[in-house]
Amino acid sequence: MASAATSAGGWKERVPCKATPRRGPMKRVRYTKFTGDLASELGLEDLMEALSDYLLDSGFRSPLSQFQELDGDQSMDNLREALRQVLERGNVLDEMVQQKVDEMAADGSLDQLIDQIMERMEQENYISTSQQPGSGQAQDGPQTEARFEVTDKSMDFLGYKTLRDLLGSLGKASFGRHNTRDNSTGIEASGASRPYEFGDVLNLDVTATLASAIQREGIGLPLNMEQSDLHVHQCEYQSSCATVVMLDCSHSMILYGEDRFTPAKRVAMALSHLIRTQYPGDSLSLVLFHDSAEELPISQLPRVKVGPHYTNTREGLRVAHRILDRQRKDMKQIVMITDGKPSALTLPDGRIYKNAFGLDPLVVSETLEEVSRCKRSGIMINTFMLASDFGLVQFVQRVTAMCRGKAYFTTPENLGNYLLMDYMSRKMKTIH
Repeated sequence: MASAATSAGGWKERVPCKATPRRGPMKRVRYTKFTGDLASELGLEDLMEALSDYLLDSGFRSPLSQFQELDGDQSMDNLREALRQVLERGNVLDEMVQQKVDEMAADGSLDQLIDQIMERMEQENYISTSQQPGSGQAQDGPQTEARFEVTDKSMDFLGYKTLRDLLGSLGKASFGRHNTRDNSTGIEASGASRPYEFGDVLNLDVTATLASAIQREGIGLPLNMEQSDLHVHQCEYQSSCATVVMLDCSHSMILYGEDRFTPAKRVAMALSHLIRTQYPGDSLSLVLFHDSAEELPISQLPRVKVGPHYTNTREGLRVAHRILDRQRKDMKQIVMITDGKPSALTLPDGRIYKNAFGLDPLVVSETLEEVSRCKRSGIMINTFMLASDFGLVQFVQRVTAMCRGKAYFTTPENLGNYLLMDYMSRKMKTIH
């Protein structure tokens, strides 16, 4: 289409016009319900929390345990069966998702869902898988078995869950968070100011500094200031701490119809998470003691099971002492969790002397001598007793009297509350 326009000379010029485009039908977007695979809709954290009793199995066989038939063996077949039990139990998933799971179980497709969940757990680094030699012989060579291990990510998550149940959520903090009776100079002002001394953090109290100069010089310009006029803010001095958790893994920790070892493992994991998030300037090490003793990385804790029958407390203290000697912290402590009195001793030639029938004089004297060495090195020993055996109570009373530590008689259910609150409060008193 064109229109006519008159030019300066009177001529009419045809000017093209833009055609108006035709409007097509209005586009519509239809929203429908997401129908993706069910494995992607499930929350792995909820499943990991439901599997925690199986993943942290310590060798205790309880008739009330949901996973007692799996024997704590971390094979892929057992993990598949544990997931099946969790999904069929019906108290982990929401109602809509559980209905879908029930339908899949009815039509025989639940195994496919479980395989997808296991694959997702590996992809998101909750477990790591490997092939290990099996006990049988296959046609084409030695038989292998698919197994899995709990990763550091899973351990940190389970530690966080335990810590949340005990203390609630925690925020981050700066280095050195344990309150003391001393003051220092720093960034956070929480006390009165004082005159500056060499070596102080120069966090000036401007008001007090100017007031000192005016009092000395009088009001006038220029105002001459001297070093004696400088005042700095004070803040509470917060120290750092090196901690070694001595965990008794002798066989008595799962005897007498009670699992004392798994709750202790959970608390150690929660303490690790607490230190990493709330007290990053602190350090935490783990020592297992039984017939002997050895240091173990915290990341290996979920895989630990109870071992031999005897309790070599002295060797555990020696290993812990060596670890703390390498640390350069303001405070050093040993947290000992046990349910039995000392019953073993490592002799100078490496042989292990054992006596399970009472407080052997040789074992007790050598153990108390190691306690005395810890005291001379400034190491505090706090003991958490999971049994009320008279011999154990008598021994722990002597330990706390020697090193001014604390002794708690507690149960596996209350261990976390006692230990974590003690770690955070640092109360200087002995509890018998």
